[in-house]
Amino acid sequence: MSVPDGYGLLKAAHVAAAMTFVGGLLATGVLLPASRRMSLAAQPVSHLALRWSRWVTTPAMLLVWGFGLALATEGHWFADLWLQLKLAFVVLLSALHGVQSGALRRWAGGRQPSPVATRAGVAPLILACLTVAAFLAVTKLG
Repeated sequence: MSVPDGYGLLKAAHVAAAMTFVGGLLATGVLLPASRRMSLAAQPVSHLALRWSRWVTTPAMLLVWGFGLALATEGHWFADLWLQLKLAFVVLLSALHGVQSGALRRWAGGRQPSPVATRAGVAPLILACLTVAAFLAVTKLG
């Protein structure tokens, strides 16, 4: 068995970071809609979710971007349509993380999160974006 080359390690790190990032998005995407029905006794949950977002989800997002840009540079793919389409979905996921982070800060501060962040349809949107981005990356179609 040979030692994996740099590209394989970079791709594995990108996938691991993406799984962590999307896991955090999904957890927050399920928790925020539930926050509308939680009492003030659930306030510690908001602080835990905010801490997880700050210390796990956000760094994972930054690693996804860093490893992904390194892969695209190594593969000379910036002009390829599949990568441009994938980047659109990744930008959407990153923007959604920003909305979720703001909602977590409001919730942890004792205020109600914005209605946009507490919609129940966020988790399916996250999964759809992930599915399309993964499909484009694996097939390089477009």
